[in-house]
Amino acid sequence: MKSVTPHESASKHVSGEAVYIDDMLVSEQLLVGRVMYSPHAHARVKSFDLSEAKKIQGVQAVLSYKDIPGHNQMGPVVKDEVCLAEDEVFCVGQGMFLIGAGTEEQCLEAEQRIKVEYEILEPILTIEKALEKNSLLGPPRKMKRGNADDALKSAPHVIKGELQTGAQEHWYLETQVCLCVPGEGKEMNVFSSTQHPSETQSLIAEVLGIAKNEVVVEVRRMGGAFGGKETQGNHTACWTALLCWATKRPVKIRLFRDDDQKITGKRHRFLSRYEVGFDAEGKILAAKYELNSDGGCATDLSFAIMERAMLHVDNASFVPDISVVGRVCKTNLPSNTAFRGFGGPQGMAVAETVVDRIARFLGKDSAEVRRKNFYGLETSNVTHYGETLENNRLFMIYDQLMKTSAYWNRRKDIDAFNSKNEFFKKGLAATPVKFGISFTTTFLNQAGALVNVYKDGTILVNHGGTEMGQGLHTKMQQIAASEFGVRLHRVKVNATNTSKVPNTSATAASAGADLNGMAVKNAVETLKGRIAEAVAQIFTEKYQTPPSKKEDVVFQDDMILDMMHPERKIAFADAMPLMQLRQVSLSATGYYKTPGIGWDKEKGWGRPFHYYAFGMCVSEVLVDVLTGRHTLLRTDILHDVGDSLNPGIDLGQVEGGYIQGVGWCTTEEIKWDEKGNLLTHSPDTYKIPSVQDIPKDFRVDLLQNVPNPSTIRKSKAVAEPPLMLALSTWLAIKDAISAAANHEIEPEYSLPATNEVIVLSVERLKKQMAASDVEVAAKG
Repeated sequence: MKSVTPHESASKHVSGEAVYIDDMLVSEQLLVGRVMYSPHAHARVKSFDLSEAKKIQGVQAVLSYKDIPGHNQMGPVVKDEVCLAEDEVFCVGQGMFLIGAGTEEQCLEAEQRIKVEYEILEPILTIEKALEKNSLLGPPRKMKRGNADDALKSAPHVIKGELQTGAQEHWYLETQVCLCVPGEGKEMNVFSSTQHPSETQSLIAEVLGIAKNEVVVEVRRMGGAFGGKETQGNHTACWTALLCWATKRPVKIRLFRDDDQKITGKRHRFLSRYEVGFDAEGKILAAKYELNSDGGCATDLSFAIMERAMLHVDNASFVPDISVVGRVCKTNLPSNTAFRGFGGPQGMAVAETVVDRIARFLGKDSAEVRRKNFYGLETSNVTHYGETLENNRLFMIYDQLMKTSAYWNRRKDIDAFNSKNEFFKKGLAATPVKFGISFTTTFLNQAGALVNVYKDGTILVNHGGTEMGQGLHTKMQQIAASEFGVRLHRVKVNATNTSKVPNTSATAASAGADLNGMAVKNAVETLKGRIAEAVAQIFTEKYQTPPSKKEDVVFQDDMILDMMHPERKIAFADAMPLMQLRQVSLSATGYYKTPGIGWDKEKGWGRPFHYYAFGMCVSEVLVDVLTGRHTLLRTDILHDVGDSLNPGIDLGQVEGGYIQGVGWCTTEEIKWDEKGNLLTHSPDTYKIPSVQDIPKDFRVDLLQNVPNPSTIRKSKAVAEPPLMLALSTWLAIKDAISAAANHEIEPEYSLPATNEVIVLSVERLKKQMAASDVEVAAKG
C-alpha cells in the first residue's frame, strides 16, 4: 500500500487552528442575523405586523418578502421554493422574516414582537396520505426492460412485499452558516458553508436583483455536509445576503442546532413495493418495483434522487425483465434533499430485502443467493437502463471477503450459539454494493481549475471542488505535486472561490476528485508544456549540440531534466525565475468533462455512469430479544477504490461512510407529530452513532491491484458507496431476529431497525409460533 499523506488540515483540526466561518474575525460592524420561521405545517398568512419588532434597541432590519429587491425564489432546479413566505406557509420551519441586530438577544426579543395571523389548513404529513390525495411534485418516472408482467406469470415462485425506509438527519458538526460582507457599490462578498458555491452565487444574485459578477462566494472548508449543504446552504446564504444588502453592514447567520434540524430537509423516506419472480435456485427472473418518496414541500433535488434510487434498485443483481416506477410525493414537511448515497441507499435496501426474502423462502443462505444473481462478466452484464457493466469486481470481492471473513465457518458457529441461547441471538449477513459514479444530470460532469506557479517554485492550486472534511484538497495537492514532479510542500490548495474558477458543479455525486483532479491535471499539463519548451531552449543554449527537445523534458524529483541527456538538469525552483525572464506565463486554467456518458431521462435509457464502484461487507451482530438492544460484534469490509489516491483518507471514508449508514439503518429515527412538528430535533432526541456503535472487531481493506482506466491516476470515487455497506448490518439484525423463530417464520421488518422495531418484530414472531403450535396440536 502507498505511503499515507495526512489530510492537509489535520494538524489544524486537532489544534483548533482550522478557520471555519464562525471563527472569522470581521469588525465591530458585524450584525447577527436570525430567521423567524413558520410554526405551522400548512397555513394561510392573513396578516403580519413588523412595526413593534423594528423598535427594539439594536435592531437594524426586520425584513419580509416585500423587502426582497430581486426575485423571491431560491429553488435550485425548479422554481417552486420562495426565499421568504408570502401569503401561505407549507411546512414548519419555512422562513418568513429576517432580523438583523447587534446581538442574538436583540434578535430574539424582536422575534417575540412580530405579530402574525394565520388560518390553519390541513397538512399532508405522510407518503400514504400524499398517494391517497395524489399529491405529487411531478409526474411519475419509469424505467423498464423486457416484459415483467409476462415473466412474473411464468416464474416458478413469486414474492410480494412492502418496505419502509426512514429519513435521516445530516448532523454535520458545523450547522448551516453564512457571513456576508458588503463591498463597494453592489459588491457582495459571501463566505458560505456550501457544497455548491456557483449555485449560491447565482441564487444570491437572483434574490438581490444584481449580476453574478457582483457576488463572490468563497469556501475554505465546511465542518461536514453529507449532501445537506448541496442546495440547502443556499437558504442561509440568501437570508444573510438580504440582511447585508438592507443594512450595508456585515451580517452572519449561524443556525442553532435545533433550528437547523427543524428548518432543513432530510434523506428522503421511501415507501417501496415489489413483486419478484425467481426459480428454485434463487435466480431472479422478473421484478416490478414501485418507489414512493417523500419530497417535502418543494422539489429541490428530489427527482434526481428518485432517479438514482431507480437506477440502483437492482444493486448487484441482474434482472432480465424489470419495470420500475418512481413517484415523488409532495408533503407539508421541509423540502427533503441530497444525502450521501442520493437515493442509492433506498433503492439498494429494496434490492437486498428481495434477495434476503428469496433466500429465506428457499431455505438457502442469502450469501449463496446473492452470488447466483450477480451481474456476469461477459453475459448478463447489461443494466435495466442499458449500460454495460465493465470491469466487474463483484466476484473478485466476494471470493476474497468470504475467505478472509471466514463466513461459512462463522455461520456454523452462530447457528450453534443460537440453538443454545434463548434471549440472545446472533445474526450474520453479507451484502454487496454496485454504485454508479457520475452526475445523472449529464452536463454537470465538468470541472475547472486555475494553477499558478510563483518565482520561488511554489504552486497555488484553485479548483471548483469544496472541502468538507473528505480530503479533496489533500488529493488535489497530491495530484498537482505528482504531475509537476515536485515535493508536496511546494503545493498549496487555496479556498474555493467563484472569482477564480467560475460556473462549477456541486461537490457531490462522489465525483469531486474525479472531475477536479482531471481539471488540475489539465492545467498542469499546459504549464509543463510551456516550461518544457523554455527549458529545452535553455539547455540547448548551454550545451549547444545536440539540441534538447521539448518532448524529451521531464519533471521529476523536484528537477526538470532532459531524459535523453540526464546531465542536463535544473532544479524546479531555480527554473521558475528564468521563466519570468523569458516571458513564459506561469498561470493556466484547466478544464475537464467526463467522456462517453449520456442519459435520456424520458426514456430511462443510456449510459449515465462513467464507471461503477464495488464493495462488500460481512456483519455479525448480537441481539437481546427482550430489549431490542443490538451489538455490532464484527464487520469485515473489502472496498474497491481503484488505485487509491490516498489510502489513509480512503480508508477513513469507507469506515465513516459505513458507520453513517449504520446510523441510518439502526438508531437514527426521525419522528413528527400530527401537526408536522419535528420531535427529534436535538442530540438528546436524535441518536447518531457513537463510539459504542463501532464494531468491536472492525476490519476494513481496500481491494488491491485493480486500476480504474480513464480516471485521474487510475483511481475511483469513495465518498458515497461505503454507506450502503451498512445494509449488511441491518440484515444481520434481521437474521438474529429470525433465529428467535428458528428461521421458520420470516420477520416483519423496516428501516431503521430501532430497539422498538426489533422487540415488536420478535413479539410478532412469538405470537405466530404460538399460533402455529396451537394449530399443530389441534390437528394432532
